[in-house]
Amino acid sequence: MSPIDPRWPKVLSLSVHEFRTPMTVVAGYIRMLLKDRAGALNDQQRRLLEEAEKSCARLSGLIAEVSELSQLEGGSAPFNKSEADLRAILEDSVARLPALPDREVAVTLETGAQPALLSADPVRLGQALSSVIAALRRELIGDEGLVVRQQRSAEGHEILIGEAPTIAALSSEPAGSRGLFDEWRGGVGLSLMVARRVIEAHDGALYGAPEGRKSGARIQFRSAGSKRE
Repeated sequence: MSPIDPRWPKVLSLSVHEFRTPMTVVAGYIRMLLKDRAGALNDQQRRLLEEAEKSCARLSGLIAEVSELSQLEGGSAPFNKSEADLRAILEDSVARLPALPDREVAVTLETGAQPALLSADPVRLGQALSSVIAALRRELIGDEGLVVRQQRSAEGHEILIGEAPTIAALSSEPAGSRGLFDEWRGGVGLSLMVARRVIEAHDGALYGAPEGRKSGARIQFRSAGSKRE
């Protein structure tokens, strides 16, 4: 694998600046029009501008993700770490999941009885975990629901995510056969790229679905002094 060009974070940072300036102007003019600053709007004009405003908000979100990605790639992303319980972080991650626009998918959280302590930035790690869970929930086709299971592992703490059969497959998966998580998924922006890097900044690793399963993930956090296979 070729080494990462050290100028890459700078390219991302410059791109953020170049995109953010015109986006701010466009969004500002749309807000002015919606407030009737240039005259009264009819219903059709208002609907069109509201749709344009939604698209601007989505682009602004992507720009924010590029900005965060540039900081993570450049090693300048701020982390406010302290001892935290992974169970509480997961509970918050599941609670913050946005509603799906077209259906409901139940997410069942299973956590261990004992505290799962690690050095973490609860806000940033929680956002990363929520992004992974949301992406996998979005891919579900059936109505079985998604299981998020936190448990101890030989290396430290781990989180298994998937439908019940996927959880069973992940539980019996040999450590040496774990494949990397596919972060190049459509419809989720750059959130999974950001999530993987945040997880790795917490001495973690993000793995993909086991062989024979289309969707699922294992998130492994290593305890101090342990070795990852």
